[in-house]
This record gives sequence, structure tokens and C-alpha cells, in this order.
Amino acid sequence: MEKHFFFWPKFISFAAKTQLLSNMKAFNVLLVLLIVITACKQQEKQAVPSENNDILSEYAAIGKEMDAAGAKNASEMAGIYNRLKEEDTLSTKFSGTVTEVCQAKGCWMKVQLQDGKETLVKFKDYGFFVPLDITGKEVIVNGIAFVEEMSVEEQQHVAEDAGHATEIIASIKDKKKTYGFEADGVLIAH
Repeated sequence: MEKHFFFWPKFISFAAKTQLLSNMKAFNVLLVLLIVITACKQQEKQAVPSENNDILSEYAAIGKEMDAAGAKNASEMAGIYNRLKEEDTLSTKFSGTVTEVCQAKGCWMKVQLQDGKETLVKFKDYGFFVPLDITGKEVIVNGIAFVEEMSVEEQQHVAEDAGHATEIIASIKDKKKTYGFEADGVLIAH
């Protein structure tokens, strides 16, 4: 008894089967060529210089891909924080100077706003950290701004991470209204 593959009807001739296999082979070769050509074109697109490459030459990027366009300055951001209530959040991007960084692992930084005010920037889902030595550098952060009342314990934890003296940490006794920011991307000036 002759064995048949499940997709070969019994009535197809040997010549027809050969022609069908030849057509399938040609189709597969064309499919592979199309994939290779598409992959090469995508590589060429990535190699083309863009405005974003110019930005990345000025900044080190951490977290979500972003650019500097449309970033508010520290003064504008201070005005926005003054208008926010504790339950408000605002998706935004702003630039400022880093005043302090978590010395334990770079899991937060403080960014100068205006008139001695600063915002505590943490990173979304602890997905990335900043270098410990960026105090004094210009940064651009993208994410969500909010106002919160920070507990004594969290203030003490932040002070400890910053490397403050035990006396300073012990002197924190009251809750404090703070400006917070959860960043999903950071650009650090070189």
C-alpha cells in the first residue's frame, strides 16, 4: 500500500507534486530574502544621524528614551509645584541642577528649583539609578510631579542615604510638605 502525506490528495500526479514542492521552495527563498532586506534597511535607518544623537552627545541618558525638547526650567517648575495640591499629579519634563544624590546606590536625587526649594526625584519602579557623583550637574527629568507630606521616617531614611550626620538625622521630628517627582527617564549633562 502506498503511503501518502496527509496534505497530498491521492489524485495528484508525481509531476504536480514536484511542481508544488518547487513553488514552495521558491516562496521560502523569497521570504528569507525579504526578511534580510528589511533587516538591512532598519540598520541603515539607525545609522543615520539625527537630532536625538546630538542630544545624546551632550547628555548621558538613563531610563526611558527621551530628548531635551520642551523641558521647563527650574523657575517654571517651582511655579508649577506652588500650584499643585497634595492629591494632584502632573506629567512633565524639567531641567535643574542636582544638589544631592543617594550615596547608598543612586536611587534618588534632589534637584534645585528656585529660592532654595528642591524636588526629591525617585525613579519609576526602581528601574534604574543615577551615578553617585553627579551633584552639581545639570539634569533633565521626565515623569510625574506631585506634592506630598513626607513622614519623619522617610525623611530620616533620605538623610541617612545622603550621608548626613547622626545628629542631623535625629533632629528630624515633624512631617514635612515636599515636592516629589517620579522619573521614568533622566538626561545627565556631560
